[in-house]
Amino acid sequence: MKAHLILLSLIAMVMHPKLQSQTFVPNYDESKVPQYTLPNPLVFENGALVMDVSEWEPRRAEIIGLFGSEMYGITPLWTGGVHGQIVYENTNALGGAATMREVKLTLKYQRRELSFYVLFHIPNNRKPAPLFLGYNFFGNHTTTPDTNVRITTAWVANSPEDGSLNHEATAKGRNTRAARWPYEEIISRGYAVATIYYGEIDPDFDDGFHNGVHQLLGTRRDSTSWASVAAWAFGLSRALDYIETIDEINTDRVAVIGHSRLGKAALWAGALDERFAMVISNNSGCGGAALSRRQFGETVKRINTNFPHWFASNFKKYNDQEHLLPVDQHQLLALIAPRPLYVASAEDDRWADPKGEFLASLEASKVYRFMGLTGLPVTSMPAINRPVISGTIGYHIRPGRHEIALYDWQQYMNFADWHFR
Repeated sequence: MKAHLILLSLIAMVMHPKLQSQTFVPNYDESKVPQYTLPNPLVFENGALVMDVSEWEPRRAEIIGLFGSEMYGITPLWTGGVHGQIVYENTNALGGAATMREVKLTLKYQRRELSFYVLFHIPNNRKPAPLFLGYNFFGNHTTTPDTNVRITTAWVANSPEDGSLNHEATAKGRNTRAARWPYEEIISRGYAVATIYYGEIDPDFDDGFHNGVHQLLGTRRDSTSWASVAAWAFGLSRALDYIETIDEINTDRVAVIGHSRLGKAALWAGALDERFAMVISNNSGCGGAALSRRQFGETVKRINTNFPHWFASNFKKYNDQEHLLPVDQHQLLALIAPRPLYVASAEDDRWADPKGEFLASLEASKVYRFMGLTGLPVTSMPAINRPVISGTIGYHIRPGRHEIALYDWQQYMNFADWHFR
């Protein structure tokens, strides 16, 4: 009996995802990248060529369908309502330069409701202002020192830096992530910015999809059902529903932005919702801007093992079988066309495969050029700190680690200046 229990314990240890991840050795050697052929975004699944721009829309719908069924899951049609309530406002924020406003948004669907909070900073000297919309990782209160901004009551990851214990946020986390949200500089450049704690849309753990917007819509689950990345993308669109009612915002100039997993969500949101006028991916890596077929850094199997709730269960079919994917991430980027797209990498963030992010941007440019646009105006990966912003696709790689830094924000605002003014 004792031997049997020991055997079961050993099996459990081997099967545990965290322990499995200890044995995973990522490939960081370009010579070991497998040979691959990328699906052509300008060829229909039946082999017919997309002959003119009028045929892009049906091909675009075909690509969205493939990403939906095989990767992110199929997002249900939204037929509910969005109600906004201002819970806090300071018209003299940032030394009088901005209006800070926290809004409680309530999604109503049939007899169910879900609420989340959007924190706005809107310049007082430019209205209507273009706006950057994106998620934060630990709560709106972590982006500002203002003690009037509420501490989220949603599930949060444990983080000593942010004072979150037992998956609960605390006051210790206030202002700890402000570096990721340079409000003063954004406002000084004439842009508004809005952020949401992503866990209020869908908690970032494998909960069986019984919380957040999955519970709200009550969808019956199968292998193509939407998962967390799609849920976070959905939340961005619902926030945009409300933003479109704000007179102080130029709703034709809303850029969706995301870092890391939230960069994946921003890309999928931008692909599904063409109301977003610009899409920005910061270090989004596997399942975001990086080509899956390269198997460099994080792989499909590794991301499905560590984060089984991020993608539709169908995506697991491609563990160690990336070459069988009917799509790759250059096609996701191409879905943003003809709108401006910016992809950024960090030199030390090899896990997110900077070269794979650049190559996907380069391949997506074929669709932009097909539409008569520049796309990415270079053919070789630029040097560190040499941003490329003069095309419809922008790109930079900076020194440092997996992070969203002030330098990144400065390039995004330069890119927005180029396209929005």
